[in-house]
Amino acid sequence: MDKAYDGGETRKFTLDLGFIPVVPPLRTCVERWGYDREMYRRRREVEQLFRRLKSFRRIFSRFDKLAVMFIAFINFALIIEGLR
Repeated sequence: MDKAYDGGETRKFTLDLGFIPVVPPLRTCVERWGYDREMYRRRREVEQLFRRLKSFRRIFSRFDKLAVMFIAFINFALIIEGLR
C-alpha cells in the first residue's frame, strides 16, 4: 500500500485480510490514524533495495534461463549492495 491508496475502503480491505497497513495518512486527510513509523521506514528501505536491484540489467531483463543462475546473480548483486 502507498499513500495514493490510503482510502478508507482500501485500509478496511487490508485489515480484513489480516495485514497491517503501514502508510501515513495524507496531509489533507480529515480523519488521521496512527502508524508504525519504524515499520514504514523499513518498508521504504526494502522498496529502495528493489529499485537498486533493478539497476542491474541482468536482473531487470532476466537474461539467465536457469533459476539457479538467476538466484546466484541476485545474491551477487545483494553482496555488492551490502558493500556500498
